[in-house]
Amino acid sequence: MESLDYWRLCEHLSVVQAAHLIVGTDPSGIPEDVYLWKTHLLPDGFNPVFAGLRGAILSGKLKATIRIDARSIPLRAPASAMAHFQEGGVQHLYSVLPDWFGTMIEVTDLREWLVRCGMESEFFFVNGLPTADYLNPSDRCFSAKLHAAIGAWTAVKSDSALTRNMSVKTALTIWLNKNAAQYGLTKKDGTASKQAIDEVSKVANWVTKGGAPKTPA
Repeated sequence: MESLDYWRLCEHLSVVQAAHLIVGTDPSGIPEDVYLWKTHLLPDGFNPVFAGLRGAILSGKLKATIRIDARSIPLRAPASAMAHFQEGGVQHLYSVLPDWFGTMIEVTDLREWLVRCGMESEFFFVNGLPTADYLNPSDRCFSAKLHAAIGAWTAVKSDSALTRNMSVKTALTIWLNKNAAQYGLTKKDGTASKQAIDEVSKVANWVTKGGAPKTPA
């Protein structure tokens, strides 16, 4: 087993670690400020992959737990961080940046994002990208709602904690609301679409009989 294979034990990865693994380099021992290095010192492909990850996270297309770098908030604002207004007064501007080494992505979410992008990464897809047409956004018959239903079904089925003390339908609805942006189940204002989520949860629900949900033993 190679050292890179041990990273497959991780269920969550930082944005920096994910970028390295996507391009096929081992993140072990990588310093936190690696993304600030000069381009010629970085692995081939790191910059565009890292930029893609950041853009997807900030736009809500890739789910992540964002952590803020407190060091980007100065205790005393420098002169360059002051805005002077014509009517008088000064506004202090502070730089609040995500900590890309501390911001974490769940590996399952990362794989789904890579599939939507059509990005084949040897580390994350040992046998290549999934071949199912319904997972391929570029397929002419691709259905976003079908994709969302499969994603919700897979997530809720694989984690029994999500259905504890609630029905499968409710668990699916909660999961879809949390991941609405990722699957395109949002309205023009960016909020989750109740109608779309209700339609998808009905398709993904495998318990169609009525009655109160049973409490797991």
